[in-house]
Amino acid sequence: MSLVARSRERLERAGGGDAVITAGDLLEEEVRRRAVEATLERFGSIDVLVNNAGVGLYTPSWKAAEEDVRYMVELNLMVPMQMTRLAAPHMVERGSGMIVNVGSIAGKVTLPWMTVYSASKYAIGSLTDGLRMELAGTGVKAMTVCPGYVRTGFHEHLISGRVPESIQRSRKFAITPEQCAEALVRGVEKEKRTVMAPAVGWLLVGFARLFPSLVDWRLHRMYRSAGEW
Repeated sequence: MSLVARSRERLERAGGGDAVITAGDLLEEEVRRRAVEATLERFGSIDVLVNNAGVGLYTPSWKAAEEDVRYMVELNLMVPMQMTRLAAPHMVERGSGMIVNVGSIAGKVTLPWMTVYSASKYAIGSLTDGLRMELAGTGVKAMTVCPGYVRTGFHEHLISGRVPESIQRSRKFAITPEQCAEALVRGVEKEKRTVMAPAVGWLLVGFARLFPSLVDWRLHRMYRSAGEW
């Protein structure tokens, strides 16, 4: 069974008989447009847009291939922006809605083994903050979700590079996709600005803001522990 077919099967199980599934590459304009139009045709409105597509790059920024960086930025940043441009006008016209951009804890604290990825997720957070201010008064909200380590196939589908062993060991502290989704839903219900999943991630963010040099040193040690950087 192909990857697209497996993805469709999982989506059908998760969404039930009423699910509208638009298979395709979100880097293609026609696929993005078709996904929004199919949703509007079936349900008449879009209540929540969740921009979750993304890919990782575990190569040092100064050695990463330019085409890899461009691909990652296109998917991690430009696609959410383009999906928002398609969905937001309908939300504004209706006077309600929520745009959810899935960032990362790496978009709050730069992780040196994935510097360019962190940069793309910082950009997503800034984009969401800007949207929130732009859309204030329209009834449309904007929220960033910052997952930590989630048990998905993310690390098996990197553009390039590999996950440092010290980071792989932290997988035992990872949350499930279901736990991440539950945190997202609670955030939408409470109209939060930012959701950290798990919430303990705020400790790292707070520590990095209070003691930036110490956190830099510790992350550098983890980075160098990979031995091949």
